[in-house]
Amino acid sequence: MPLAPVNTDVGMNQLTRDPYPIYRRMRRDTPVVRVEGVKRTFLTKAAHTKRVKDTPELFSSNDPNTPMQPAFRAHTLMRKDGDEHRRERMAMQMAYTPKVIKANWAQIYRDITDEYLSRLKKGDTVDLFREICGPVSARILVHILGLDGATDEQMMRWSQELIDGAGNFGWDPELFRITERANDEMDAHFGSLIDHHKANPNASALSLMVNAENPIPDSQIYANMKIAIGGGINEPRDAMATIIYGLLTSPEQLEEVRRQEAWGMAFEEGVRWVAPIQASSRLVLEDTEIGGFDIPKGDTVMTIQASANRDEDLFEDGENFVVFRDKNPHQAFGSGPHHCAGAHIARRTVGEIMIPALFDRFPNMRLPDPDAVRWRGFGFRGPVNLPVSLN
Repeated sequence: MPLAPVNTDVGMNQLTRDPYPIYRRMRRDTPVVRVEGVKRTFLTKAAHTKRVKDTPELFSSNDPNTPMQPAFRAHTLMRKDGDEHRRERMAMQMAYTPKVIKANWAQIYRDITDEYLSRLKKGDTVDLFREICGPVSARILVHILGLDGATDEQMMRWSQELIDGAGNFGWDPELFRITERANDEMDAHFGSLIDHHKANPNASALSLMVNAENPIPDSQIYANMKIAIGGGINEPRDAMATIIYGLLTSPEQLEEVRRQEAWGMAFEEGVRWVAPIQASSRLVLEDTEIGGFDIPKGDTVMTIQASANRDEDLFEDGENFVVFRDKNPHQAFGSGPHHCAGAHIARRTVGEIMIPALFDRFPNMRLPDPDAVRWRGFGFRGPVNLPVSLN
């Protein structure tokens, strides 16, 4: 079989600005393609991305060429396989279970959401991305992780700097200098809380990890916390902003979502339409084939779930926001052993609490100029502003 074709036209700037027309052409013409500008083999069809995620024995998360390790200053569980991955993941998994969330956090989520919404006034025009989506996600995560004393601004900055570093496939040294500073700050804050959590055990992730019967090393506890900060703010933040945009630009769908109280369906469609985590890397452990092309051992494939989520084989009218789909087998939370550990939290916080509360408080909210909303990101994507009128 031949090697996959090479694309020399597409670069990081285009993918960061607007990747979707590029992915649409790739699905049609070159669904398996080596992208020179990213030094990865892109997989843009849903069947291929799912196969890779579901076969860790052939496609390893331990990609040595990812910018995640320098960005997080750690070999994180996101880049581990098998028992090593499972042990570190399970170390904090108890903080994320539906039972723990319902018993310990659900009412706190509602109270936080109400508190932040109460700061907004009807008639104002505000940037919901800046005033609600980011800060509420940050404040909720402080409670889940046990990061007492961290401000919203710190959490949002740390998250964005980690995400920018992890997505630094252009290997810009300035982005890594920024993540170095963020890592120093986070390490200091985590270290200041260890004794407190040992003396006052609770259901937060940090407390569960430091009080475990057989705890993982502190270095990996810190790495786990950073993974949670990186994903635990940007994913719900970007999902919320995307869903609000989708509903406000589709008033008939919004009316029907309200009538049916179909907020969960709106959530699933939002993360399908613009996946907060757009792409993931895997190291190929043995010579194999995908889509009729040889994929050699040592290659790095990139599963483009942003593209898989619009694959014409699965989704009719996949380029558009359509809440009431018969089926929605999206891969926004991944698949296989690395399926997003925070998926249930995102569904609960965004789909069940934050979005309904916002539209209940401001039932006539409008998006005056959809074209004023700016989107960005290759590895991670969402709106970076959301100016609305709170009528």
